[in-house]
Formats: sequence, C-alpha cells, structure tokens
Amino acid sequence: MADNKNLRINDQIRVREVRLIDDSGEQKGVVQINEALEMAREQGLDLVEIAPQSSPPVCKILDYGKFKFEQEKKFKDNRKRQKIVKLKEIRMQVKVDANALDFKSKHVREFLEDGDKVKITVRFRGRELAHTELGEVVLKGMLSRLEGLYNMEKTPAMEGRSMSTIISPKPSTIKVRPEGQRPIRPDVREDDDTDSDDTTEDKQD
Repeated sequence: MADNKNLRINDQIRVREVRLIDDSGEQKGVVQINEALEMAREQGLDLVEIAPQSSPPVCKILDYGKFKFEQEKKFKDNRKRQKIVKLKEIRMQVKVDANALDFKSKHVREFLEDGDKVKITVRFRGRELAHTELGEVVLKGMLSRLEGLYNMEKTPAMEGRSMSTIISPKPSTIKVRPEGQRPIRPDVREDDDTDSDDTTEDKQD
C-alpha cells in the first residue's frame, strides 16, 4: 500500500478506470472512475487509491478519516515495540582470573539476553603488549562461558593497546522482559582499583 501521505482520494484520482474493492473487501473488478466515485458517495464513504502502481490502479471504498487514524496508530505501536539495539562493553585485563571471568561473563550473558550487542575488550599494559596472544586466551575463556548464546560480529583484533571482539545475541538467547524490569547490575571493577570497568552504551542503527 502507498504511504498514507501520498494516497489520492476521491476527485484527486485522475484516471479513467480503477480496479475496485468495496467497503466489505469484495472485489468488484474494473469499473469506470465515475461509477466508483458514485458508489463511494452513496455510502457516505471515500474512494482511496491504495495501489497506484497497478494497472489499472486499485481503489477501495472506505472511511478515509478512520483509515488514516488506524494506520497512524499502528505505525506508532510498531515504533514502540521496536528494540533499540545498544552496544555494551566489558573491559578486562590480561591477568584476569577464572572467578573474574565467571563474574564478567554473567554480565555479558544478561546483556545478550536483553538483546544488546557486547564488545569484550582486553587491555594490555607495558610489556604485556609483547604477548598479545594472551589476550586471545582471555577472550576465548570468556566466549567459552557463553557457548551457544552468541553470534560473532567481529573477530578478535587489536585496537591500539587493546584487543576486542564484538558479539550479538542469537534469537533464542533474547528474553522478553516486562518494561522497566531489566536486571540491576552493579558496577564491574577491574583487578586494579585505579581503573574502573565501565559499561558503555551506544545506539546502533
């Protein structure tokens, strides 16, 4: 169906004949435009061109005001239901232990269940940059704890002094939560008290 803003109605429809659908949804076949307009007027309704690209154009007899209201309401409802996908980030150090990985993986799991993508980052310090393979070991350790829950969006790669990967949830991972009932997560801290393990949110298209 054409965009509501571009729909032609009644005398705006300037063609000789149309393929007509009456107000009950019954196909009336191809009729002259004057006949279709007269049928609409007799019922106190409008003739609306719903498929202008067809030959001849398809028109339907209906209450245009009511139709427009229902279409706008449907559009607003659809927008409300649309999920805004966010990119979360979990940061770790190379010297992260198994308990910390278990803890952080729970946060990643919750993000995935909420339908968000997650960037998992391992940061290197000083001489650790000479052993970037250790970052891969940490990432593999994290991903092994999330087996079956994610799709790989970006394979592990270096970004400056960090190595990161991006994962997204599999459809079966996402859990529908009532509005306002997402789990409350405490701030995640790194092993070094001088650096906080912030979680970032970036809207994605």
